[in-house]
Amino acid sequence: MGHDISSYNQSGKEVGYVRFTMGDLNAALFYEVLGAEQFNATVSGSGHFAVFSQNQMEQALNAFKALKENDFYPTGNRDFFQWHHAEMLKFITNGLKTAQKEGQVKVFFG
Repeated sequence: MGHDISSYNQSGKEVGYVRFTMGDLNAALFYEVLGAEQFNATVSGSGHFAVFSQNQMEQALNAFKALKENDFYPTGNRDFFQWHHAEMLKFITNGLKTAQKEGQVKVFFG
């Protein structure tokens, strides 16, 4: 089990992916940043899609950038944290770019 969160453009091409293990508390933090807590089924995503507007993705990016390092839960070593942090940021920025171009981005919470 785990959280496999993917985003897609209007043609169905995957534009973002981020994964959290079942026990990673940063998954809940990521759902919160996205304003998508209702899709968090604790040990995994709910298995549902949501559509995010450009404004929602901008809000997510601002919320993510406002977080300080100590807002995240320690998982693994420092290198892993830096990589995972970059993956979360890439997911949000790619989603924002898609929403800017197409008006929305579709996100699957698996």
